[in-house]
Amino acid sequence: MSFLFEPENLLPKDGIAIYHGVVYPEKEAAQICQLLLDTIPWKQDEVLMFGKMIVTKRKMAWFADAGITYKYAGVIKKGLSWTADLLQIKAKVESITGSKYNACLLNLYHEGEEGMGWHQDNEVEMVAGSSIASLSLGAQRKFAFKHATSNERLDIDLENGSLLEMKGTIQNNWYH
Repeated sequence: MSFLFEPENLLPKDGIAIYHGVVYPEKEAAQICQLLLDTIPWKQDEVLMFGKMIVTKRKMAWFADAGITYKYAGVIKKGLSWTADLLQIKAKVESITGSKYNACLLNLYHEGEEGMGWHQDNEVEMVAGSSIASLSLGAQRKFAFKHATSNERLDIDLENGSLLEMKGTIQNNWYH
């Protein structure tokens, strides 16, 4: 894979966030997005917040290697088996980042107003410092980081078909 620029860390300290830019051109990104819309068994997520079970506006699906589970917001999630299409995407992302991934959380945001609250991906099942890749499909969207102690903020626009990688101590020091 060749890049028009050398990806570099976006964060000034305490973690690594690498924006790889567009890895799927617009036409291919649109085809992949439509394929996922049509073939993924999307469902609204249920999370435990403040002692109550809440159904999210966003839809999601979670795929993982056999035997992989994780607990998020009080609910244990068991991954679905990888589809052939997701395995192709996974292979491309792994070739770009140089990391291996054993799970994939897909989030479907219907409108630009939907999103998640500030959080860190630091569940006990996750290997500390490991790479988390975020592939953005469908539209350009803002992605925000906020430092856990200084409240320093960094907002970036993720282009349709682009890849963001988070690794190192980012999940201990930054919310997104």
